[in-house]
Amino acid sequence: MKVAGNKSIYGAAVGILMLDARFPRIPGDMGNATTWDFPVHYRVVRNASPDRVVRRGAEGLLDAFVAAARELVADGVDGLTTNCGFLSPFQQELAEATGVPVAASSLMQVAMVNSLLPPDRRAGILTISASTLTEAHLAAAGVPAGTPVGTTEGMREFTSAILDDRPELDVDAARADNVEAAQALRAAQDDLGAIVLECTNMTPYAADIAAATALPVFTMEGFVRWFQSGLVPRRFPLP
Repeated sequence: MKVAGNKSIYGAAVGILMLDARFPRIPGDMGNATTWDFPVHYRVVRNASPDRVVRRGAEGLLDAFVAAARELVADGVDGLTTNCGFLSPFQQELAEATGVPVAASSLMQVAMVNSLLPPDRRAGILTISASTLTEAHLAAAGVPAGTPVGTTEGMREFTSAILDDRPELDVDAARADNVEAAQALRAAQDDLGAIVLECTNMTPYAADIAAATALPVFTMEGFVRWFQSGLVPRRFPLP
């Protein structure tokens, strides 16, 4: 049997473009390798801090993300994703520059989730920073106009710990922020049928959010699992 080469790294179909951060990445976070039960390949985009990407619109960072994406593809990945929902405006440029499938943002799930729901229900977004989540971010991800948005911004722990890149995280307080923000979103929207978590760092709290709201919750971790299953379809034994 002969096999084909031309890659530096084999077996890691998904390449993850990481922000340059030092806050704790607990299990469930994309940047914690134990989150995945399949191999992934990481590349940190230097100087792409959470503050610069989320609060300051990732200004001046496109070239750095494109360069890192090209390096991942040159190493051997078959598809790319990022670890921040606010990178949706880079979707097209990353795909064009690399020639591989790209899932830049969890926000790309909103329209798909809407298609799963009854006609009188719609998905809402829970974000780390509603004040800087712009129409441009939403449009780049195909989010329908008028989609309801809730946020942990201004609460006790989660948003400030991540965006200020603090070296410690109070997990219980961060969980409470996420649950309370999701409950507030549901209380404000009678037609809410599901919640899409914009922020990849919210994934560790998804089960708590689902339990508290009695709604389906869609995360970047679940999106990447779906994405990976297309890049590497499961092979079944045939009769």
